[in-house]
Amino acid sequence: MDERVQKYEGKMEKTLKGFETELTTIRAGRANPHILDKIVVDYYGSPTPLQQVANITVPEARMIQIQPWESSLIKGIEKAILTSDLGLNPNNDGKIIRLVLPELTEERRKELVKDVKKKGEAAKVAVRNIRRDANDAFKKLAKQDVSEDEIKDLETAVQKLTDKYIKDIDAAVDVKSKEILTV
Repeated sequence: MDERVQKYEGKMEKTLKGFETELTTIRAGRANPHILDKIVVDYYGSPTPLQQVANITVPEARMIQIQPWESSLIKGIEKAILTSDLGLNPNNDGKIIRLVLPELTEERRKELVKDVKKKGEAAKVAVRNIRRDANDAFKKLAKQDVSEDEIKDLETAVQKLTDKYIKDIDAAVDVKSKEILTV
């Protein structure tokens, strides 16, 4: 593949990976420690990801257990969870914080699916913007003695990549939507 096209494929790949990572943070009824990926705790004055200051386990289908390395971190972790947009209430016994995930209502599941679709649309827009940037760059090549046929080939290659990544994003949306709607 032409290195001029590979550059844009890398950007599309990053968009897809970012979207897939974002999907792991959406709660689907079962306990998934990845919903805590965005939680940052104040650790001796520096913001630190929760995973770096505590052991996170899933002892039951709808419970996440957080065991900080130092008990002094419990209050900070609780505060970080409460101020996040997860909507979870942490319970602690002085050593361990437990997060019990409520059963998702049908209405909440539908909202989450809408949210997943909205995020999917945003990812597809990002991929299309990358295609537009690529096509703009290829059109400028005409000034550098690159044949029209070669430019057409580059545009076709980028269009094929765009189609592939949009299909991948749609597939990820479908998988996550099914996961959310499965009771």
